[in-house]
Amino acid sequence: PKQLIPQAALALPIKAGSPNPRNGAAGVKHTAGLEWGAGDYAVSHEVYFGADEEAVKNATTASPEYKGTKALGDESYEPGELGWASTYYWRIDEVNSVNPDSPWIGSVWSFTTADFLVVDDFESYNDIDPPDDASNRIFDIWIDGFGTTTNGALVGNDLPPYAEQTTVHGGNQSMPYIYDTANKTSEATLTLVNTRDWTEEGVAELSLWFRGYPASTGSFVEGPVGTYTMTASGTDIWGEADEFHFAYKSLTGVGSIVAKVQSVENTNNWAKAGVMIRESLEPGSVHATMVVTPVQGISFQRRITTDNVSSDTTTSGIEAPYWVKIERDLAGNFTASSSANGTTWTVQSSPENIQMGADVYIGLAVTSHDVAQTCQAVFTNVTTTGNVSPQWANQDVGILANDAEPLYVAISNSAGSPAVVVHDDPAAAQIDTWTEWIISLQSFADQGIVLTDVDRIAIGLGTKDNMTTPGGSGKMFFDDIRLYRPRSEPEPQP
Repeated sequence: PKQLIPQAALALPIKAGSPNPRNGAAGVKHTAGLEWGAGDYAVSHEVYFGADEEAVKNATTASPEYKGTKALGDESYEPGELGWASTYYWRIDEVNSVNPDSPWIGSVWSFTTADFLVVDDFESYNDIDPPDDASNRIFDIWIDGFGTTTNGALVGNDLPPYAEQTTVHGGNQSMPYIYDTANKTSEATLTLVNTRDWTEEGVAELSLWFRGYPASTGSFVEGPVGTYTMTASGTDIWGEADEFHFAYKSLTGVGSIVAKVQSVENTNNWAKAGVMIRESLEPGSVHATMVVTPVQGISFQRRITTDNVSSDTTTSGIEAPYWVKIERDLAGNFTASSSANGTTWTVQSSPENIQMGADVYIGLAVTSHDVAQTCQAVFTNVTTTGNVSPQWANQDVGILANDAEPLYVAISNSAGSPAVVVHDDPAAAQIDTWTEWIISLQSFADQGIVLTDVDRIAIGLGTKDNMTTPGGSGKMFFDDIRLYRPRSEPEPQP
């Protein structure tokens, strides 16, 4: 049977709608402006605003809650500085003087202002590039180390969206922050335009939320001589991008690598340990890999186009210990082979032509195929041919991990040295859940900062102004920098 749709559902919207702040919103800025969507027949809007719900509901143009009329196309109202932790009500009536049904009385909307002052909530930044006057890119406001050799901080994403829109604490955006403290500092600085008086409303605490990535779980150790033990996490070496631990050397031109996979832990049926030749250390690099798995057998796996799909040729019924080999010839053909004894070899499928540069990476690869687990694999009898570098290097590929670095905040007045407070955890960069850091403003005042006119705030990793430490690198996210009155307990984490 046909489903009847009520006539009202098909009617054009004639009342104002889409309130911003949304109806019932909490934590709204004290300087927030009001915006709404116009009804279809409106030619102007009557604005009503106040702190008494009944008064706003029953207000007329003769009431003090009436704040004037806005023309069509100007669906906004600035109420001015609002009270602290206060609830406000507003109503928009749509007017069309030639329509006998006008005005259309609007719904009463409400919002509650914050019990904090906003230093930066990262919501105002956009993806509009200069010279457009509307441009407000995050890295144009938070000044980082781009273009310098002494500051390893980089704020924002290379491509839009410039602000982070997936890993956020509150609202829709946060600040992504890459740090590198190898013989340099890492610091991003915001020059304050608003919220310069850090004594207003009796505030006494600076709060900011942050999160990083955990330490790398991958490792590569030789011992005894000729025996290599590797650990790795990672989703897989597969698809369009890989996550694994790689122990590698550089190879120029033709060459090969052979290894006996003595064991590979069964963290997943498709956990993998084997030999690999790879063009780059990017997750989506082309590669040719011959692996042993705990359950699925041996497999020649490859990606022949960067950032594209993978393919495999798998033989079941084989498990460690087993020998594997990858060879590259002058034409760029990669041959994968396996052996039970290291002497008699069986070619896995036919050679695959994979175009790579002359200089590539050659080595041992392990993935747990389970991000929640760490897989251990043991290799022996590792040999290479060709123009191969002598020293091993190793790192996670495609797995985000942070080196342990301290986190600090520095604030300053227009003159004088900044005051610096360092997080209690020297490895704060490796905290991988959203964490609120509360700093007493008195700790800045004790260092000589005048809190009534704060000029700048900086967020840094490493030791401020120390250019000599080896340092580390990683990525952080920051959100919701606020000033609070004294609180007995931190805000609960979501």
